[in-house]
Amino acid sequence: MSAFSRFTPLVSVLPSTVPFVGPEAIERQRGLKVEARIGANENGFGPAPSVLAAMREQAGDIWKYNDPENFDLREALAAHLGVTAANIAIGGGIDELLGQIVRMVIEPKMPVVTSLGGYPTFNFHVAGFGGRLVTVPYVNDREDLSGLLDAVKRESAPLVYFANPDNPMGSWWDADRIVAFARALPETCLLVLDEAYSETGPAGSLPPIEALIGLPNVVRTRTFSKAYGLAGARVGYAISTPGTALAFDKIRNHFGMNRLATAAALAALKDQAYLAEVVGNIHAARERIASIARANQLSPLPSATNFVAIDAGRDGTHARSIVDGLMQHGVFIRMPGVAPLNRCVRVSVGPERDMARFEEALPEVLRLLD
Repeated sequence: MSAFSRFTPLVSVLPSTVPFVGPEAIERQRGLKVEARIGANENGFGPAPSVLAAMREQAGDIWKYNDPENFDLREALAAHLGVTAANIAIGGGIDELLGQIVRMVIEPKMPVVTSLGGYPTFNFHVAGFGGRLVTVPYVNDREDLSGLLDAVKRESAPLVYFANPDNPMGSWWDADRIVAFARALPETCLLVLDEAYSETGPAGSLPPIEALIGLPNVVRTRTFSKAYGLAGARVGYAISTPGTALAFDKIRNHFGMNRLATAAALAALKDQAYLAEVVGNIHAARERIASIARANQLSPLPSATNFVAIDAGRDGTHARSIVDGLMQHGVFIRMPGVAPLNRCVRVSVGPERDMARFEEALPEVLRLLD
């Protein structure tokens, strides 16, 4: 057989995989039905009625391409944030923006700093462009800012990734520490500050826009997937200096945004009253998850996100048994993928019917594991 490969050497050696196994795949593979979908960090409370109405109203125009300049959404975000439209870049969720950032900065074998066990989709993009991951362990279930900074300087890394609030642990740093970290980075290193959960964290965890907007080596990424309840619509945005934001135009798919998704994002941004209501629901559901965990002698970790990491008290094998056992009851949850974080399971917020099903199933699963 010929050894010829039509793919590049890099693509030839990469595994064909996805960073996360979706609940749909689990249903297909295991022949089980997901009854409580509380594992993918989605917002089970869904988008505002005004958002759904806007999508229905625009549905007849789906034959049209979306505005390739994303003018209306950039203007709306600029007004909401107190910046200019030139500070905003739009993408198909944070995941797409992360891929574009890595493409803009990283060439094969360049070092990229991130946390060991942090958001794996970023790592997926780094591998896809041939970068070399340099990982820093978590400390006390939080990303280690000092360790990340040391690694950047030691490796002369041109790119560092940091999520605040954090996925997968739900932890966070206060705004002043984040600003100090950003300002301490060499100007040759671009910081990706992933703020996917910015709306659900405490007020003190989110640096003011003006604190970082003047730094050309900082890109803040945000999304409509979490608090706004539009994960399936795939709308994300980046906030940076005009020069950095403009660089996205060099490589992005200019007709890649979904027209109905854009209409949904515009409507969601207008309906801040609904956002406030949902954020309250998220906070209440976090407390509900924590209460269920404690009632079963498990330890919930403090969370600033729309999920709660629960310390199951042993190791990754035990945590995996809980995940698999709950799926037998139709309850889909996940767990971090790297030790020692994988001693935990991770439960996303959702409506009361999902919380009740989790509450009912968890003690039965734990009883069988004792």
